[in-house]
Amino acid sequence: MSSFRIVTSTLLASAAVLLAACSDSGSTNTAATAASSEPAAAPAAAPMVMAAGNAISGEGFSGPVPTVTQNWGALPAGRTWGSTAGIDIDPIDGQIWAYERCGAGSFGAGAPITCDTNPVDPIFKFDRATGAVLANFGAGVMQTPHGIHVDAEGNVWIADFAANPEGTKGMQVHKFSSTGELLMSLGTAGQAGNDSSHFNQPNDVIVGPDGSIYVSDGHNAQGMITNQAMAEGRANGETSRIMKFAADGTFIKQWGEIGVLHGEFRTPHAMEFDSLGRLWVADRGNHRIEIYDQDGNYLESRYNFSRISGLFITDDDMVYAIDSESSPTGHPGWRNGVRSGSIHADVVTGFIQPFEREDRVYQGTAGEGVAVDADGNVYAAEGPNSLTQAGGAFTKYTFN
Repeated sequence: MSSFRIVTSTLLASAAVLLAACSDSGSTNTAATAASSEPAAAPAAAPMVMAAGNAISGEGFSGPVPTVTQNWGALPAGRTWGSTAGIDIDPIDGQIWAYERCGAGSFGAGAPITCDTNPVDPIFKFDRATGAVLANFGAGVMQTPHGIHVDAEGNVWIADFAANPEGTKGMQVHKFSSTGELLMSLGTAGQAGNDSSHFNQPNDVIVGPDGSIYVSDGHNAQGMITNQAMAEGRANGETSRIMKFAADGTFIKQWGEIGVLHGEFRTPHAMEFDSLGRLWVADRGNHRIEIYDQDGNYLESRYNFSRISGLFITDDDMVYAIDSESSPTGHPGWRNGVRSGSIHADVVTGFIQPFEREDRVYQGTAGEGVAVDADGNVYAAEGPNSLTQAGGAFTKYTFN
């Protein structure tokens, strides 16, 4: 285990008392308790989690300073790194899966370069020790990749965020085998919508403990900063929702719309499951994490991890959240970077500093995706806001 994770684990072990109120909404399933003939079991005690520094400014954290490797990972000859928002760990062999946007520094409608106009292989598997390419595939299938997940069987899932001008690619979720065979596609190619057979800018995809598929859908709401704008977005059919599908792709249900209440979102940008089987959603526009059960019932929230673009939860119950978008006008005062803490409390116990950026004074800039390998090394996937400062699509933070 890295010294960074040892520091945070030591803080977690500093006391062991029940956190009676670590959320603003209880998560006890009272209906299930009432239906049971057995006495309700006492809730398991959660460790008391102590802050190690200032979660807003990133100051005061005493953990080790990592070795920063910019422009990490090999790139095939003749190619230029584009931006990304996704990186994950292979649960079978521990290697790194990620994508880059086929050389595109920007993305979305009107982008001069896409994976449609430049149909190179956007999906990579890297050796986590050397950065060497172990696999590279996906050419010709996507427009703008925007989320990645590797399931327990080693299949690679990608959310394809935008549609091409011809309406033949994008607005889908794709499942690939580990060797690059396209196994499944959800959604209607090239067509946006808000019903069960269409996506409208899918951000991320994840497979749940029972094999169900979850897609976070809708990217535009993060810019809706007034009640009027949100009302207009809803009226225009914009989405901010979680969609759930069976393992075979059959639609099951959805929840969420544009808004600020629990159960609503302003851009659900990333998802993770924790060891308790709870679904964590990075509600980026609302500057929070929303936590649900697998049926979409709201459980609790986290507010100390900033304006979150990406999430990763380790096997030892540490959540890592990366902030790529806080700015002097978008989220004043909050410093970009990677915040970490226990899943059991809304407390930040570790912080990785961002790159500096002149127009984000004091706040800097960091990536959009984050992943942590078995040795505690942290990997950032650099988005459009940080690609220039990082010098490449991926950055590795090594804790010796």
